[in-house]
Amino acid sequence: MSEITTVGLDLAKNVFHAVCLDRHGGEVRKKVLRRARVLEWFANLTPCLVGMEGCAGSHYWARELQALGHEVRLIPAQHVKAYVRGQKNDYNDARAIAEAVVRPGMRFVAIKEQVQQDVQALHRMRAGVVSERTALCNRLRGLLTENGIVLSQGIGRLRRHIPALLEDGENGLSGLFRELLARGYRQLCELDDHIEYYNGLIERGAREREAERRLRTIPGFGPVLASAFHGAVGDGQGYRRGRDVSASLGVVPRQHSSGGKAVLLGISKRGDGYLRSLLVHGARSVVLRAPGKEDRLSRWVQRLVAERGVNKATVALANKLARIGWAVLRHNTVYQPA
Repeated sequence: MSEITTVGLDLAKNVFHAVCLDRHGGEVRKKVLRRARVLEWFANLTPCLVGMEGCAGSHYWARELQALGHEVRLIPAQHVKAYVRGQKNDYNDARAIAEAVVRPGMRFVAIKEQVQQDVQALHRMRAGVVSERTALCNRLRGLLTENGIVLSQGIGRLRRHIPALLEDGENGLSGLFRELLARGYRQLCELDDHIEYYNGLIERGAREREAERRLRTIPGFGPVLASAFHGAVGDGQGYRRGRDVSASLGVVPRQHSSGGKAVLLGISKRGDGYLRSLLVHGARSVVLRAPGKEDRLSRWVQRLVAERGVNKATVALANKLARIGWAVLRHNTVYQPA
């Protein structure tokens, strides 16, 4: 039997499929693996190149297979689809992965360390609670409107007005609605406590992790953005240049060119929308504080605002901040305004 040089592994919850190729690209073997037998099977395999789609659980399996001596590459799922031949099934998917992983010029996903995944889990939990709090506030405000009480937008206003409404016996609210409103207020306070807890973890990590301390030297990078950016980009080794980072986050123009004519549209909005929104918010804070400052970045922002307007200048600055953040991580340095 020919020596196995490449393995395409189609991940799943419980049943995995592997297709093995030799150095000539010929299929040598295919195998169905239960989840508990995956590491045992690869441990008995000569170290080779293993390709997987970048999906749920892929970073965990990549670290485990690397520990066994294999070279692991994660491929974006959309790049694998072009290599699927015939109808879609698990073996065809695994064979497509094995063929795509050895293609010249193929783009790969950087394998995340455990710390990066922990940081991303923290941000996912925080974002989920923030979304729940927003939904709760909108619900309470709508129910109050149905009872003839209109409150302006803002979580702080709800926190201030709901206790007063519960104490006011002349506002016409029924006993049942007061009970429901009190329960909603307690839920709001509980969600506030959860968000405060997650913010504390982010603040602590931003102080303890050296990479995040360096990121916070960049204008617009606070604890939340520094933590999320480090969790997504890591040490920057997975990107060739800063533009690749900004392109992956969707803060570059979308292109629709043909016949040698370059046509640039609005920003692409690809990639992680959560991190992109944090970058834009950080850039907006820098734009608002740029007037009156004389450093190089502030002068560039002021000139761009005068030429293009605040919103376009904000997105352009978000693009620049993403590139600066990659350079700080990749070259192990700090932001140098001069």
